Amino acid sequence: MKNKRGLVLIVAGCLLLLAAGGLTGRNLLEQRRAAESVESVMQQLARTVPEPGSVELAPEQIPDHILAPKMEMPTVNVDGYDYIGYLSIPALGLDLPVMSEWSYPNLKLSPCRYTGSAYTEDMVLCAHNYSHHFGGLKNLKIGDEVYFTDVDGNRFAYTVAELEQLAPDEAKRMRSGDWALSLFTCTVGGRFRVTVRCDAVADAAAPAALPQ
Repeated sequence: MKNKRGLVLIVAGCLLLLAAGGLTGRNLLEQRRAAESVESVMQQLARTVPEPGSVELAPEQIPDHILAPKMEMPTVNVDGYDYIGYLSIPALGLDLPVMSEWSYPNLKLSPCRYTGSAYTEDMVLCAHNYSHHFGGLKNLKIGDEVYFTDVDGNRFAYTVAELEQLAPDEAKRMRSGDWALSLFTCTVGGRFRVTVRCDAVADAAAPAALPQ
């Protein structure tokens, strides 16, 4: 009886190890696909999105997003998905495309806009904790620079102001506060959301603000 029980425990242990190995393998495959997707989309955005500061406006011209900040953010379609621009985090060495709308399938390919807009200074972006997505958010420090460039080449500059952990059911808190930009991802295991809050700052490549 003891031998039979021991055999059952050994078999169960082997099955658990196989399951864990399969899960790890699947996660690694998803991360690799996500990294390849990011690289491909960024190459295509580089061909269509103007360099920040490269579009010259006449002195009397005011960009549409300043005149009408509540306008919809323009998009570029790449491989059937709509992107609003790309996020740059120099401290992490990342340039990441940002999809216009979030969904679980979309998150496997790219960071996504969760809510808000760069124009109204209340944008929230989310991504998986893949190493090539938002896995390094926890390593950011107060004062680190973050940039978002929309598909028209308008660049918005931010600095990291606060890092916090929120529970999965604190969606309202995720959208609250006077943060110009928030970035979040799951911790390993999904118990919390690593959240980076950013303040807007002046940027030499950004268009001038609407005169008062």
